[in-house]
Amino acid sequence: WQWLFQGSIRNALERSQGIALGQNKPLRLRLEVRAPDFIPLPWEIIQPMAGKQAISLSQQILFSRTTSDVDALEPLRSHQALNILLVLGEKVQKFNGSTTNLDLEKEAATLVNALQAGRAAQTSRNQSVPPVTCNVSKLIQPTPAELIKALETGAYNILFYAGHGESAPDGGLLFLRSDAKISGTELAQVLVRTQVTLAVFNACWSAKPDQVNSQTIPRSSLAEVLIHQGVPAVLGMRDSIADQEAVSFIKAFAQALAERMPIDHAVAVARQHLLTLYKFNQPAWTLPILYMHPQFEGELIQPVGEGITELPTITSSWVESPAPTASLRSIGKTDQVWPIRGGVMRVGRLQSYNDLVIPEVCVSKQHAEIICRDAFTDQGSDPTYFLRDFSRNGTRILIDNGWKTVHHQEVQLRSGIQLKFGGPRGQIFEFIIDSPES
Repeated sequence: WQWLFQGSIRNALERSQGIALGQNKPLRLRLEVRAPDFIPLPWEIIQPMAGKQAISLSQQILFSRTTSDVDALEPLRSHQALNILLVLGEKVQKFNGSTTNLDLEKEAATLVNALQAGRAAQTSRNQSVPPVTCNVSKLIQPTPAELIKALETGAYNILFYAGHGESAPDGGLLFLRSDAKISGTELAQVLVRTQVTLAVFNACWSAKPDQVNSQTIPRSSLAEVLIHQGVPAVLGMRDSIADQEAVSFIKAFAQALAERMPIDHAVAVARQHLLTLYKFNQPAWTLPILYMHPQFEGELIQPVGEGITELPTITSSWVESPAPTASLRSIGKTDQVWPIRGGVMRVGRLQSYNDLVIPEVCVSKQHAEIICRDAFTDQGSDPTYFLRDFSRNGTRILIDNGWKTVHHQEVQLRSGIQLKFGGPRGQIFEFIIDSPES
């Protein structure tokens, strides 16, 4: 811990923890391990000091691994249910002379029961909130062609693989059946094409890179290959895991997802469950490894309470001074105009939620909103437009010939001001307030 978090990195972590605490939100911490020989190390067990909680067990710091060497994340479909394809691979695999057996049918039944248990738990806590629908389809020892066809014909957001595998230079091998294997590179292509959000592998060595002559091959683990090619989240195992431990972890993880938790939060909850069952000095809780794409925010199902638009308060001043009409105009290629209707415009990458959809990788799914409400002055109150930023990368505003970043703030907008949502190279928009009609 002391070696990893020192100097400016330690200061940034402490400041970020303070900001998250002030907002009553968990802090996401993602670790990129670039040196291949450091990847097999169990970074999930690091702790500030003896007696303190390991970083991957915390629900205040949501820990995962990542890599910056990735393909851009494609816009994801909006899902209101957990649509799971459960693939049951080869039951028996001989390796180094030993034979291991995995009761895949029992594990499939356990997973379905876990999803139903999570659904019931959510309903019992808040009966006014509709539970998440969980749809599970099973494939028992499919051929690669059958697996690809199932992914292409079903709108799945989760792939669960239960079976055996081994490390290999091209992302490892999954043993679908005795006469059929599929590599991580081959699987990545279809997962990205079919927009699977989360891939979970209860497969030995699925997060372990391959080695040649005791030298670790860079970006050779199954998890790394999938993230590199654009899969949003991958959960694998650092080493072999006992059948009972794997089933216990999957059950707790599935329940957490059914309760609308983000993926990294659900992993922390399931990891704590393993720790409780198998104790701190046993390796079970250290084996699951979560990789998340740097542009992915961890959301499978929109949490309850988000996405509700609050209308501005209607006061007498609104009757006397109705909200001025306003719009955003793109500057450059199209000069397209988007009117702001009803005094509210939501901006972001998610098509099902926003009024202005910007399909750029630096734009968050729910990036910002422009609202009109009373601004109080010495002369009284007048309807005025404001920008609220909720994004990961911020919104840029052109002020005094320079771009200023607004991040998780609210600022007043004046007619003619220019905006960029997301990165510094994003599309430029001009905010315009129309002149009042006589």
